[in-house]
Amino acid sequence: MITVKGVLSHLTFQNPENHYTVCKIRVKGIHDPITVVGHLAGVAQGESLSLTGRWISHPKYGDQFEAATYRVTLPASIAGIRRYLGSGMIQGISKGLASRIVDTFKEETLDIIENQPDKLLTIHGIGKAKQRLIEKAWNRHHSVRRVMQFLQDNQVAALHAGPILKTYGTDALNVLKKDPYLIAKDLPGFGFHTADIIAQGNGIEREDKKRLAACLICQLLVEEQEGHVYARKPHLFAACSRMGGVARGLFEDPLMELVNLKDVMVEEPGVETPGVETPGVETPGAETKDETSKNVEEDLTATEEDTTKVYLARLFRAETRIAARIKALLTLKVTDYNISEAQIVEEVLTSLAVKLSQEQLDVVTQILQQKIAVITGGPGTGKTTLVRALCTVFRKLNLTVVLAAPTGRAARRLSQVTGKKAFTLHKLLGFDHESQSFDRNFTNPLDLDVFVVDEASMVDTHLMYHLVEAMPAMACLILVGDTFQLPSVGPGNVLSDIIASDQVRVFSLTKIFRQAKESPIVMHAHSLRNGKMPDFKAATPDKLSEFYFIENQTPQRVVETILELCSKRIPAAFPHIDEIQVLTPMHRGEAGTINLNQQLQAVLNDAKEGIENLGFVFKPGDKVMHLKNNYEKEVFNGDIGLVHEINRSEGRVLVDYDGRIVTYDLLELDELTLAYTISVHKSQGSEYSAVIIALTTAHFPMLQRNLLYTAMTRGKHLVIIVGASRALEIAFQNNKTALRLSGLRQKLMAS
Repeated sequence: MITVKGVLSHLTFQNPENHYTVCKIRVKGIHDPITVVGHLAGVAQGESLSLTGRWISHPKYGDQFEAATYRVTLPASIAGIRRYLGSGMIQGISKGLASRIVDTFKEETLDIIENQPDKLLTIHGIGKAKQRLIEKAWNRHHSVRRVMQFLQDNQVAALHAGPILKTYGTDALNVLKKDPYLIAKDLPGFGFHTADIIAQGNGIEREDKKRLAACLICQLLVEEQEGHVYARKPHLFAACSRMGGVARGLFEDPLMELVNLKDVMVEEPGVETPGVETPGVETPGAETKDETSKNVEEDLTATEEDTTKVYLARLFRAETRIAARIKALLTLKVTDYNISEAQIVEEVLTSLAVKLSQEQLDVVTQILQQKIAVITGGPGTGKTTLVRALCTVFRKLNLTVVLAAPTGRAARRLSQVTGKKAFTLHKLLGFDHESQSFDRNFTNPLDLDVFVVDEASMVDTHLMYHLVEAMPAMACLILVGDTFQLPSVGPGNVLSDIIASDQVRVFSLTKIFRQAKESPIVMHAHSLRNGKMPDFKAATPDKLSEFYFIENQTPQRVVETILELCSKRIPAAFPHIDEIQVLTPMHRGEAGTINLNQQLQAVLNDAKEGIENLGFVFKPGDKVMHLKNNYEKEVFNGDIGLVHEINRSEGRVLVDYDGRIVTYDLLELDELTLAYTISVHKSQGSEYSAVIIALTTAHFPMLQRNLLYTAMTRGKHLVIIVGASRALEIAFQNNKTALRLSGLRQKLMAS
């Protein structure tokens, strides 16, 4: 490691979320300033820095110093202190006032501001209000320095400073010193081990109950991130024993303390019937298990003497409230709409020019008699037509129908196919990003008669809780979804649990319409649903079809084939860049999103100029994806657009989202990524004219049957799988992802 000392002369860029910084440092004896990159929280122009790191060579910007650690060196001389305070970095201290302060306190100036700020009241021009302003500004600026120094002294990576400072503000150092395990609880991505390094470095014993309680919470958060709503107690204790390096039995008392604090809820055996798997409910094949998934099931459901369920309290409340609210709604009387089958047929035919099949007519008629209903089925079974017909009938009955979906793209697609405005669930329920709360609830319900939620398989336990809480007592709820797709990103298997509980009327559409039967995309998808391996090789590249499998054994050949398909072969039929979507199971690796995006950008976009951010260069015409919900800009996680304009002089990127231009400045570019290739998970709720799926054995950790099914059903007119036959076999054989620890089914079934 090399140490470099100098003065920060120019702050080029700093990400406010993680404090990744690009700056210029003037080093004594070197004519030109050097470029420094790294996580440098709380640095300001004019400060003296001591940086430890290494030299790296950037292909575009040349030699840079990559800082691993740094220290802000406060000036010691009177002249240095005068320059430092007079620089304007501390709000409330002008050049003139800085001179008066330094003239009074000499070399002790900075120590007095930091440790005895009341003495500033002796300076002419500083009253109580001014003194408080200076003290607050000093603490705000230097709290960052103190936190960074503390983390570095405890061998914790500087990149963790950003989220800690954002969460705790100027109190961050006190939190780190008094109870570092709080950060593991409040910041799930931070991790127990990092908090543990700080805690044990400050004298916390390995068997300290506070440490063991933090270990339990962190493991429950890990379980949540893996999709589980609760953990079985033996499994939880075993995992925590490995994490904390102590005996399992030591976690009993800390668990009870967490229960007493209402941070954790425990459900004893016999209170609810034990169960973890959401069974297939639509076709017999969907329930078929291979040996791999049987092993997973046995691991999750292994008979142990103690089958106690341990929940994070908020998940227990959400799951319990979902069940209670659904059961309460089901007890209410359904309105008799007094409309005949003949009237339904005539209204749909007149309004939509669609003649309902007998199965569809039966479903429409019966749904009118339900308080809550589920419509489920694979592609080509008429779910969309059914929703359109229901909207038409409800409109005829003068009922207010509201359509919603979990994501922005799914909501737009629902709006396009129904011709009626659709909302994202978060927007409809009035989600406030700052407070992380929802405006709509039991006391402020939605104003509607019928609530139709599409892509309901993507709704997790948290969101379903807020959805049912906002349901008016006299309204009807219709959930539409395909339970064979990937489960929700968040915890739970909500739609599958509701179906499996047998408490809500479920309409499983099984008939594939004649036109859909002609599509190999639809037929292959249904083969997967039925537990049968499709004949992916039936179509060959020299024969026109909607579905192709191109055998490539290595990731390198997969990438080369995808580049050729996207740049030369497919554009003849699908000339617009937003018509073609490349999907892949993973982000890393040669056939992952990161590399594929860079390779595809190189062959599809020849624009010369762009703006770089965190390894990506955004250029005019690029296909990009927004990564997190931004309610101010009204763009949401998963929204895809095209870069409309790059304004380098002002540091702005303008993105076109379906005709609406959204502006990003440099500090907001971390909300964007290239989207020539996206993950299969990100594609849920979307449809594309042509889909190319990268599938290699290197994707082994993510190869699952419902991932393959989800990827295939994103394509409307063309699906091409590029990869290895062995990868296809692995994906088909792995049917384990429906196995999530969830108690909703049992709670719905309980009397």
